[in-house]
Amino acid sequence: MASSSFQALPGFRDFPPRECAVRNYLFENWREVARTYGFVEYDTPVLEDTALYLKKSGGELSSQLFRFEDQGGRDVCLRPEVTASLARIAARSQREFPKPLKWFEIGQCFRYEKPQKGRGREFYQFNVDILGEAGPRADAELIALAIDTMRAFGFDEGDFVVRVSDRQAWLDFANERGIDEERIPEFLQIIDKLEREKPEVTAEKLGTFGLATGEIETFIRQPENASLAFEAIREDLEARGLGAFVELDLSIVRGLAYYTGVVFEVFDSSRSMRAVAGGGRYDTLVSTISDGSVDLPATGFAMGDYVIRNFIEEHTDARMRMEVWLQRQSAACDVVLVLADESKRSEALEILSELRGAGISCDMPFTTGKVGKQFQRAEQSGARFALVVGSELPEMKLKVLASRTEEPCHALGLAEWLAERLQQPDGPLLA
Repeated sequence: MASSSFQALPGFRDFPPRECAVRNYLFENWREVARTYGFVEYDTPVLEDTALYLKKSGGELSSQLFRFEDQGGRDVCLRPEVTASLARIAARSQREFPKPLKWFEIGQCFRYEKPQKGRGREFYQFNVDILGEAGPRADAELIALAIDTMRAFGFDEGDFVVRVSDRQAWLDFANERGIDEERIPEFLQIIDKLEREKPEVTAEKLGTFGLATGEIETFIRQPENASLAFEAIREDLEARGLGAFVELDLSIVRGLAYYTGVVFEVFDSSRSMRAVAGGGRYDTLVSTISDGSVDLPATGFAMGDYVIRNFIEEHTDARMRMEVWLQRQSAACDVVLVLADESKRSEALEILSELRGAGISCDMPFTTGKVGKQFQRAEQSGARFALVVGSELPEMKLKVLASRTEEPCHALGLAEWLAERLQQPDGPLLA
């Protein structure tokens, strides 16, 4: 096969500079909001023991694993999500940290499923979790963080909604109707897909449990079926001024089997795309992972890069905010040295090293071309200034590329002067 025919595998992406910059924009906002809330960052291996993700993830996840046997004969997989890995870490080392643990992670996950809008086979995820706190205040803290993350991207009230539900209510529903415990995950999968599957398909699946669609719809419309935790969460969020972003919606159950109580998902208000983020309480997962040796209540949520980017690009204010950030970050460096006299290359390299040593981002051509071409390349790089190094050394000129104005400067004390100049607007420097 010719090398020119090689492409990224289906569902995987390359990240050339602009795509990488967009990814960095998401990462920067995620990190900033998490740290504002007092969360600290952690990470886990991308490759894990497959059994970790089969133990209590349930649903479709086991059929979506990138799973193989390594050269040591171990059954391993690329992590499909991070919560089970977090539970493994917490079970091993939670005694080393004061409770509650407020941790966040940004990293790649992998699922073998059909690539489509809002979903690929590799994706980046923002994971935020609180471990060691059983009360609804922890759930409210996470929902508030999710709301403020959306606001950091430029969304506001009316643009999105957090739909909060109670998985325990559905477990009680299933038990009251005599659904076999082994089939409860199957039943919850049906509820989880109510909005995505055709009504006749849903009715047929519910019929195997002796249930009718109308019975399910009636249960969803009755808010008294939710636990008291929802009211506590609502009161907490209203005190923060965030109550208008949240609504009770019992149709939300989440697909993974380890959820035990309050769950939530973030949707665009028009519900034109899949959930932007989702999570909930998983109070028994750490105990399950540790075979009962550690009992640590937990709650968390995740936001993937695919859907939030789609949402940003379809929303004018959020898209413009991102573009402004990208424009600021697009320059390869602040200053490009234009070598007007090749005989001064050694002196120019000395200046280049001095500026870089002072923390000023700068570059210089490897080969000397016409001065006009050098200026053109400097403009194309996005640099603010071109520093002209020529036969007049130690005298030089600093050209402001946006305004095409020039200012004299001197090699003596250049780094300090230029550092101060970079703090000034791009017009001519006034004496």
